[in-house]
Amino acid sequence: MPAEPLHSPQRRSASPRSRAWQRFRANRLGLWSLVLFCTLVALSLAAELISNDRPLVVRYEGQLYFPLMKDYAETTFGGDFPTPADYLDPFVRQRITQGGNWAIYPPNHYGPGTLNYFSKEPNPSPPSRENWLGTDDRGRDMLAQLIYGFRVSVLFGLALTAVGVVLGVAAGAVQGFFGGKTDLAFQRFIEIWGSMPELYLLIIFSAVFAPSIALLLVLLSLFGWMGLSDYVRAEFLRNRQLDYVKAARALGVKNGQIIWRHILPNSMTPVVTFLPFRMGAAILALTSLDFLGLGVPPGTPSLGELLSQGKNNIDAWWISLSTFAVLVTTLLLLTFMGDALRDALDPRKQ
Repeated sequence: MPAEPLHSPQRRSASPRSRAWQRFRANRLGLWSLVLFCTLVALSLAAELISNDRPLVVRYEGQLYFPLMKDYAETTFGGDFPTPADYLDPFVRQRITQGGNWAIYPPNHYGPGTLNYFSKEPNPSPPSRENWLGTDDRGRDMLAQLIYGFRVSVLFGLALTAVGVVLGVAAGAVQGFFGGKTDLAFQRFIEIWGSMPELYLLIIFSAVFAPSIALLLVLLSLFGWMGLSDYVRAEFLRNRQLDYVKAARALGVKNGQIIWRHILPNSMTPVVTFLPFRMGAAILALTSLDFLGLGVPPGTPSLGELLSQGKNNIDAWWISLSTFAVLVTTLLLLTFMGDALRDALDPRKQ
């Protein structure tokens, strides 16, 4: 079917949002990057169904068990100990799969903290049939570490981006709408606040408080909003002089309603364009802090920790290579999405 000409009536009558979506779809690299990134995020959110050391369903002696939802003692499956069953133990695996019994395992039989005590090679071990991407220096499965580490990075990036957008839009809107002394005071505050040594503060707080993702989110959010606020401020300074804002003021509309209902929807282009790049920066920041040992608590799957292991174990090439591939792919997808989104929202391409 031939493409619809740009000067057709239907194309002229399309809404700005529809035209932006059409321009985004026309960028195949950005569109497929969005599809692939959303697929990877969806798979990581279902990581327990893909990579886990517990079966999804077990049928043993005519009864169904769901180890993913509940802990079962080894004695449940004919063992001798009342401790939680180790489903990698050859004895337990034989008990739940022999005769009329069966078990449905995830595609990868290891979780993020699973140690394979029955491995035949020392750690870190290279890729094999048991561990598709090998193991790290602690004996944890690399594929499980990458899946769960990717999920932690993406969720952290989304949370940090959301907080930064809220703070940045609020600060930029106040500066741009009111201007004058309010704008001047905010600008001086941002200059002083932005000059504070962020890395030193992270080191100090990491030494005082126990490492946690919440602490990282708070500390990085205190500095992550300033870049976006400048863009929003510029948009508000431009839009507040337009006729529709003057008309709203003449009708007696309150400042809050003018900001929220009139200026803000027309100032969202830089905000939306900023999102993929901000999320990529958040993921890279978390990875860098984990690499330095200032990030997530010990035991949490982390791409930065895996890169640090790869640096300390040069001979274990599979650790650095697989982690670097996941990180670069993630950042490339976000960059391609940001470029396509910037072109789609460009007001010069109407």
